[in-house]
Amino acid sequence: MEFLCYHRDRPDSLALRDELLEDHWSYMDRYAKEMIARGPTLADDLDTATGSVHILDLPDPATARAFAFDEPGYQAGMYRDVLLRRWRNTLGRTMWDFPGGRTDGNRYLVLGLGAGQPTDLDLPAPPDRDELIAYGPLLSDDGAAWLGTAVLLRAPDPETAGAVLTRDRYADVEVHNWQFGGRS
Repeated sequence: MEFLCYHRDRPDSLALRDELLEDHWSYMDRYAKEMIARGPTLADDLDTATGSVHILDLPDPATARAFAFDEPGYQAGMYRDVLLRRWRNTLGRTMWDFPGGRTDGNRYLVLGLGAGQPTDLDLPAPPDRDELIAYGPLLSDDGAAWLGTAVLLRAPDPETAGAVLTRDRYADVEVHNWQFGGRS
């Protein structure tokens, strides 16, 4: 079962983030084989972290909750909230398999929070598909209910990134600067 976990930083938690960086990485190293994608979201300055995204293949929802809430930053009070949802890896690959590499171009996390009927379950048509790093629906714990869509992609700007989803079919669409994470 695949899960998306998005820890959003509390305001003014940058010093705590810096202090816990090695603890965070060491914790994530334990899940290296399960990782599909990972990395920080960033403020508009593209330097200040605003959160952490992790997409993993884990055995069940209980293991996913333990992953999210045992994380050192969460335990220390660094995050204001956590989005944890089942997710389906529509691309069938990890971020390390993305042909565009780790650094070329602007990267974004796009979250479409569901309202009503499922949408954007099919992959975008080329050439947009070539810019996708990770793509899939957000689901309830049992996988039966569609709750939205999560996308990691390369795009020239936030507006283009957000256009990968059909905006009027969602209650809300969030676009966050994002970069590949983990140890270099």
